[in-house]
Amino acid sequence: MNKQKTLVFFGAHPDDEAFGAGGTLAQYAAAGVKVYYACATRGEAGEAAPEYLKGYASMGDMRWAELECSAHTLGLAGVIHLGYRDSGMPCSKDNTHPEALITGLVDDVAGRMVKIIRNLRPEVVVTFDPIGGYRHPDHIAVHNAAVKAFHAAGDPTQYPDAGIPFQPQKLYFSIFSRRFLKIAVKLMPLFGQDPRHLGVNKDIDLAGLVEEDFPINAVIHLTRQAKEIGAKASACYASQLGGTPRRSFLFRLAEKISRRNDLFMRAYPPVSGRKKEGDLFDGVV
Repeated sequence: MNKQKTLVFFGAHPDDEAFGAGGTLAQYAAAGVKVYYACATRGEAGEAAPEYLKGYASMGDMRWAELECSAHTLGLAGVIHLGYRDSGMPCSKDNTHPEALITGLVDDVAGRMVKIIRNLRPEVVVTFDPIGGYRHPDHIAVHNAAVKAFHAAGDPTQYPDAGIPFQPQKLYFSIFSRRFLKIAVKLMPLFGQDPRHLGVNKDIDLAGLVEEDFPINAVIHLTRQAKEIGAKASACYASQLGGTPRRSFLFRLAEKISRRNDLFMRAYPPVSGRKKEGDLFDGVV
């Protein structure tokens, strides 16, 4: 009998598991893989229309409830809170909160991740790319800590109180297609949008992201079922989607294309050759 495989995704906020590689997480969960989401914060610095907060004591409570809905929809084996607070976007007041993720030392954040890895013993670990997708401070902090934790988890001299050493076999960064992004950046002005100032606070520079590129080492072709589950998981975040103006044609087009497949960069083991993997567990023993 083959041993049941395990995958852990390290993210920063409620919704990172759905809006990013949700289709992939759902597809592996449906195939019998134990998929876990280790979420650094509860999304306390998020924004939502007042009606979505009714019945909740705080923004964090509401966002976590949405995460529980998403996790159930995706079929995740479990969700773990790393114990930090949402740091917000750059230069926001949330950056200085004493419990904010970005105020924590990378060694401390990595230590909590090492404990999770040694407890769950995943063959595969997935996290953000080096710029956190769109340069969110929390995403970058999670990336840095997850990389350190991945390599430290199997070393008995590091974090000796975090459990029995265990070394995962593969580390991936979830990425997105720059090819489509370049096209989107050119088209957005035609729809009255400035690609250098997006988001509620106009602090997301989509055009600047075009300058960053990462190799595509794995392509997970999503089944129709996985795409549908991923879309349903995203819909759990009504506060993030329902409270925004009517989505533009460009946004809907981007959403449709992004659902075709999920892209990953393999950080470990080192990549040799140009062949793209079709399975994150390829070569896992």
